[in-house]
Amino acid sequence: MSKTSDLSVALKNIQSEMKTLRAQATEVRAALKTARATAKTEKAVARQAKQSAAAEKKAARIAKLEAKLLALKTGPVGIKARKANKKPGKVTVTKIAA
Repeated sequence: MSKTSDLSVALKNIQSEMKTLRAQATEVRAALKTARATAKTEKAVARQAKQSAAAEKKAARIAKLEAKLLALKTGPVGIKARKANKKPGKVTVTKIAA
């Protein structure tokens, strides 16, 4: 065999290897792109879940504080409340001379 035929065979081998490597690189890029898209959607879902949980906590806290405020507004407070909750004393009848 001559040197040119050996070189042409080597060239063909290298070209086929390059072709397979390019194909593999394309597959890796596509897989990477898919993985990034998946990670992005998962992150968005997690962010949305976190926001909804925070909104639920906030709504629960507001409801609790509103109930507390309503309880304060409904009746008398302090000494007036104590006086209102007292049991009435015995009724004493005084006779007035007529």
